Amino acid sequence: MVIVDTTVGVDYLNGVVNAETAWLRTEFYRQPIGLTDLILCELLQGLKNDRQVESSRRALAGCVIFDSGGEAMAIASALNYRRLRVAGITVRKTIDCVIATYCIRNGHTLLHRDRDFDGFERHLGLKVVHPAPLP
Repeated sequence: MVIVDTTVGVDYLNGVVNAETAWLRTEFYRQPIGLTDLILCELLQGLKNDRQVESSRRALAGCVIFDSGGEAMAIASALNYRRLRVAGITVRKTIDCVIATYCIRNGHTLLHRDRDFDGFERHLGLKVVHPAPLP
């Protein structure tokens, strides 16, 4: 399962073309695509009006939505944040710690455009989609 981060989801919903959205357009119906509940929340928060919310919800209907919370996830996310701090890496957003930790714990791959996930990939084994650059 590939989890699509907000950084890619926003671009995708807004019609922005980059390597990640091109990958998503190609792969959307070829393999399972998912979002966490927190990513869904961020995506819908960023939309300008109710019409966009409804059209985006329809566009995302093919995605699996995962619950990513709970005490165990909170503790694991905090521990991962602390592990990266010891390695000299500061993750800027708590939600990114939860998303990365959720993917690591559940064996999902993440599609993103956010440098905060790089430390999770390098030091904690986060699997990441690396799409080919656009010509």
